[in-house]
Amino acid sequence: MSPTTEIPAAFRTDVETLWDYHDMHHTIRPTDVGIGLGSHDLGVATFTAELFQQGMFPRIVFSGANAPTTVERFPRGEAVHYREHAIELGVPTEAILIETQATNTGQNAELTRKLLAEHGINVNSAILISRPYQQRRVYSTAKKLWPELKGICASQPLPLDEYVAGIGDVNRVINMLVGDTQRIVEYPKRGFAIPQHMPSEVEAAFRRLGEAGFTGRLI
Repeated sequence: MSPTTEIPAAFRTDVETLWDYHDMHHTIRPTDVGIGLGSHDLGVATFTAELFQQGMFPRIVFSGANAPTTVERFPRGEAVHYREHAIELGVPTEAILIETQATNTGQNAELTRKLLAEHGINVNSAILISRPYQQRRVYSTAKKLWPELKGICASQPLPLDEYVAGIGDVNRVINMLVGDTQRIVEYPKRGFAIPQHMPSEVEAAFRRLGEAGFTGRLI
């Protein structure tokens, strides 16, 4: 059976609650670099290219190896495919560095920081571009592992339904939302991120969606 892109009415309010929670609602402004975090979502590379062309940063780093959810789509690695896509969209080759070893958000931060240092590039601020529902995890991870960086979180500014349609599988998106919500709680306990406040309505939405079976991305 083909995946559906329609959010079930019974879950819509809870999905919207999690979707809004993970959006950091940061104001985009010019920074030293744009960092595109690898994932299954090619829209990250698209939006990174758009921000570059708007003059928001002079250099891009794409970071990402592969994960079980991306190896089929990006067999040569997330960062490599992101770079190729950005070049197709008109970003000059020389403006892009790639970090090809990171397999999680913490490594995205640590290995990108190392790469920039190796190239003698001093960075005080960055726009951190990710999937919409990854923003809060990116923010809390960067604050833990790269605390001096002035980081702004950003994603393609798409409405929820349009984003789901672009991914092509509503169950995948809901599972990812639930998984990322759990990580906001669990990763600080493991020293991976700083703690984040979670409102009671977000906790309740997370619990209900988990009870409904959206557990595919839980740790």
